[in-house]
Amino acid sequence: MKDFKNKVAVITGSGSGIGRALALNLARRGAKLALSDIDSAAVADTAARCEKIGAIAVPYQVDTSDRNEVYAYADDVRKEFGEANLVVNNAGVALSANIIDMSWEDFEWVVNIDFWGVAHGTKAFLPDLVASGDGHIVNISSVFGLIGVPSQSAYNSAKFAVRGFTEALRQEMRIGRYPVGVTCVHPGGIKTNIVAHARGAGESEEERAEASRQFQRIAFTRPEGAARAIVRGIERNRPRVLIGPDARGFDLIPRILGPRYQDIAASLASRSRIASQFDRK
Repeated sequence: MKDFKNKVAVITGSGSGIGRALALNLARRGAKLALSDIDSAAVADTAARCEKIGAIAVPYQVDTSDRNEVYAYADDVRKEFGEANLVVNNAGVALSANIIDMSWEDFEWVVNIDFWGVAHGTKAFLPDLVASGDGHIVNISSVFGLIGVPSQSAYNSAKFAVRGFTEALRQEMRIGRYPVGVTCVHPGGIKTNIVAHARGAGESEEERAEASRQFQRIAFTRPEGAARAIVRGIERNRPRVLIGPDARGFDLIPRILGPRYQDIAASLASRSRIASQFDRK
């Protein structure tokens, strides 16, 4: 897909962050936008910003963890725009919790959105992408889809699943000679509000705010930069897009160290926890 003019682009989680930045980027390129988010006010604001640029943009309130809602979304997009050309399964949430302490409710919340949301969006729109004759699907994984990280087991589970699902899908599209490109995206730290809305980042409002501030300090990339990288990946039909210098580093760690990275990461995390406890005394 080299030209986005008049192409129908579906973007989940487009009320903020990467989703919003990508919607604005594609709006400037002449795409027609079917935007969704669980936050109806936020996605309506994104659509309004895209319309100011001159794009056709329609907002939808969708919970991507709900299969019926995603299929209804696909039906609505079909009625409004016809066949979709580009689908970006971007909606996601985060959780920080050790397995021994993590509730099933929180575990399922992350996996239902971060993995099943991607699977729902892929299955619901894939026939339209094939029928369009010029389709592309982008699934957002994470650097935590490249290596395991303590306290991120639920998020790791979902993002590794997205990676495997997407890599298998790309091969199936090639084997079947379907006219659909497939890209898996692994963002590093992006300056979004994902940590501010995460579960387990802290019990009090103050702790959650501090966790969000710390994340913003170490996040290397702005959403606009992430959007540009994703668009380049689509144009070049790349199987994988790494966003940010931290993502490239995370990709190298298991290649260089193999499974030994797990012991090293655990040791570093343990020292960091001890230092943090000492600082609070």
